[in-house]
Amino acid sequence: MSVSPRPAGVFGAPPRLPSSPGLPGWAHSPGFARDGSGFALLADCVSEPAAPESGFCRQHVAVRDAGAKEWVLRRSPLPETRGTEGISANLLALGPGRALVEDGGGEPGARTWFTRDGGRSWRVGDRRTVGTIPEIPAGAVLTTDCAEPAGAGPDLCDRQRLVVVSPQDGRRRALARVPLLGAHPRPAEQPEPDGSWWVSGTDPLSGRAAVAVSRDAGRSWTVSRLPSPATGPGRHTAVAVGRDAVYAAELGELTGGEPVKNPMRALHRSVDGGRTWQRMWTTGREREPRTLLGLPVPGPGGRVEIGGELSGYGSVDGGRTFVRLGDGGHFIRRTPLGLLREQAPCQYALTVDGVRWSEFRLACGDEVF
Repeated sequence: MSVSPRPAGVFGAPPRLPSSPGLPGWAHSPGFARDGSGFALLADCVSEPAAPESGFCRQHVAVRDAGAKEWVLRRSPLPETRGTEGISANLLALGPGRALVEDGGGEPGARTWFTRDGGRSWRVGDRRTVGTIPEIPAGAVLTTDCAEPAGAGPDLCDRQRLVVVSPQDGRRRALARVPLLGAHPRPAEQPEPDGSWWVSGTDPLSGRAAVAVSRDAGRSWTVSRLPSPATGPGRHTAVAVGRDAVYAAELGELTGGEPVKNPMRALHRSVDGGRTWQRMWTTGREREPRTLLGLPVPGPGGRVEIGGELSGYGSVDGGRTFVRLGDGGHFIRRTPLGLLREQAPCQYALTVDGVRWSEFRLACGDEVF
């Protein structure tokens, strides 16, 4: 009745990160390494409502070195953009002092910039996948690209493959062994606290929602089908490993009721590391929670929280019943330091046990929220 072993202290108090609210612009794509170092992109836009074409956005990189008491600005490799173009860059943290910045284009040849010295220097590259890799190294990010037809964008891709973004050089390499989860697998970018990697997709035989887990850095995978309430595939499944259970939130279109953004069909729970699953919650026409932003937040003793579009919801019985907690709109994602919650522009919080949160501010100048 337990998930697989994990290092001592993994579900202890959250790390405390310094705030640096005076940095220019607004923050996006913050990422961290296990030593507490981190990166974030900052965009500082100037616009004139009467002449929007004259606006522009300067881009910066905020860096926190391990143990530093503040975030500092370092040179961004991204070019200045016009205000009408918006900001669509992305940053991937790849371990201590290492990160990859990608421009807004999702094509294989789109430009990237890699740093291994905390943003002091950047090496230009591109998004092409080159060769294969037998396992996922520490600090890497797991993602996908289009295998058929090669180089196609997400909307035109017939089959995707799992790709590892290397912490050594920022290049993409195809993972040699992958789980059988249909044509469009969706991996978690980061491993869970116990070191497991998760990918969601569909069971090739039934077409229903399924997940796969690797406990040896992607060298082998175990696939399990979820007891989905739907006969067809959904969007994807968001998996989060807690102290005493694994939760899998199945995302997909709902039948009946008012249409919603980011719909959640069901919440599943496993107490044996993902070998077997029990459906704890099935969304109905009006039953809340009906949406999920990012990941569920598991806590001890059957506690789990769901951050929805309009409200948050909490359960103390493993997801059988929920009560409303407060305002929603908080996106949750996994980082090497714990689950990261974006509460509002430039306001963040970290948790490792699903109960205690450590808040910090980053950028947004002197704006008050």
